Amino acid sequence: MTNPIAIGATAPDFKLKDNRGNEVSLNDYKGKKVLLSWHPLAWTPVCADQMKSLETNYARFEALGTIPLGLSIDAVPSKNAWAKELKIANIKMPSDFWPHGAVAKEYGLFREEEGFSERANVIIDENGKIIWIKIYDIHQLPDVEEVIQQLK
Repeated sequence: MTNPIAIGATAPDFKLKDNRGNEVSLNDYKGKKVLLSWHPLAWTPVCADQMKSLETNYARFEALGTIPLGLSIDAVPSKNAWAKELKIANIKMPSDFWPHGAVAKEYGLFREEEGFSERANVIIDENGKIIWIKIYDIHQLPDVEEVIQQLK
C-alpha cells in the first residue's frame, strides 16, 4: 500500500458519477467540509453498516457544515441498486470505478493486491485541505461518533 495523503495537503479534486449517475466534484463543495468515507466493496455487511451510519447521521453532518460522501470502486449501477436496498436517500455515493480506483490512488488509499480501497475516513476543510485521516482494519466499522467529534 502507498502512504495516505498527508494532513495539510490540498485534497486532489475529482469528478465522479454518484450512485444516481450525477457528477460529483470536490470543487463543488468549496466553503464546506467534506467527509470522504471510503468503503472497500458494496454488498458487504460492514460496508453496508458504514453507509447506513452516514445516512442515519446525515442531519448531524449537515448541522456541522459537512458533506458526507460514500466512495468505493464499485460501478454506478451496482452502487445505485445497493443504495436503494439500504434505503440511502441523502448520501451521495460516488463511484471510483473507472479509471479503476484512480481517486483512491491519488489519496494513497488503493489496495493494489485486492483491487479496492482501504476502509478510511478523510475530512477535508472548507479550503480543500486534508485535516484528518483514519484508516481502519478492513473488517472494522468506523465509529461515526469519532468522525463527528473531529468535525466539531
